[in-house]
Amino acid sequence: MKNQDSILIFGASGQIGKSLIRKFTKNNYRVIAVTRSIHQKGYQIKTQSNYGYLELEEINSFDEHNISELMKKASVCINLIGILFERKKKQFGLIHTHLPSMLSQLALKNSLDQFIHLSALGIEAATDSNYAMSKLEGEQRVRQNFSKSVILKPSIVYSVDDNFTTSFMSLLNILPIMPLYYKGKTKFTPIHVTDLSNIIFEIVKKKITGETIECIGPQVFTFKELIIKILKSINKKRLLIQMPLPLAKLNAKLFQLMPKPLLTMDQLKLLKYDNIISKKYKTNFDMNMEANKKFEDEINRYSFNWSSGGQFSKKRISKIN
Repeated sequence: MKNQDSILIFGASGQIGKSLIRKFTKNNYRVIAVTRSIHQKGYQIKTQSNYGYLELEEINSFDEHNISELMKKASVCINLIGILFERKKKQFGLIHTHLPSMLSQLALKNSLDQFIHLSALGIEAATDSNYAMSKLEGEQRVRQNFSKSVILKPSIVYSVDDNFTTSFMSLLNILPIMPLYYKGKTKFTPIHVTDLSNIIFEIVKKKITGETIECIGPQVFTFKELIIKILKSINKKRLLIQMPLPLAKLNAKLFQLMPKPLLTMDQLKLLKYDNIISKKYKTNFDMNMEANKKFEDEINRYSFNWSSGGQFSKKRISKIN
């Protein structure tokens, strides 16, 4: 039986999913969290919820019947599933195009109030990137399939659970040199995960439908500026070197052979393009949904994990005193 205050979340074990579970259950919404492995991810997800407001569901394949049965229990479906690199050929197409298309079709079939799909900011110009093209095609199919869909296009989403700031903190902690691709001039508008979660919560609460929204934080930084802020936060000094494109491509080809690549050829292509608003769509600020958390302030809350002396470094102690 459909519950009007039930939220079905695909991709619930990621940083955005866990933040949304906290936000929705705290505000008396029931969440149905879908994960590929309850044994592996369930304990992390359970800690995010108020008691009695969370249901865990394990789905190992994108079976339409099973997904449709889950949708019958909810009024809103949120799709957060995405990948940064392909482990197999055409995996971008499967995850970013075919899955959102199927979910939006099933949302229509099951008469959901809203289908919220997470895409990405700044991908329109990146026609040479398989990641970007798969995301764009996914957006197009969602719009065609279900008019009540809301497509969100965030810039870099950061927090202590991310794969961006924490990866660079780890790298900068050990590497004496940091390469800057495309001279480090690519622009980003990072948004903190709690700000993005608040935006999604407001969209559900206000029953907003049929919108495409670019989700951005309050500041714009170049890639170089982001690296400098991360270095300052972990109290490290490193040599920043502009890397020529042929050498960058060689780097990417080597890195993408790793189990969890530091950089792939497709990601290198994406780095050519600014990750800022396109002015084709409304932003969260246009819709009176502000995101006020400042990048430097927020990373300072968890960067001590990568600083010499950690939580009890001289810098931290002096602030307390």
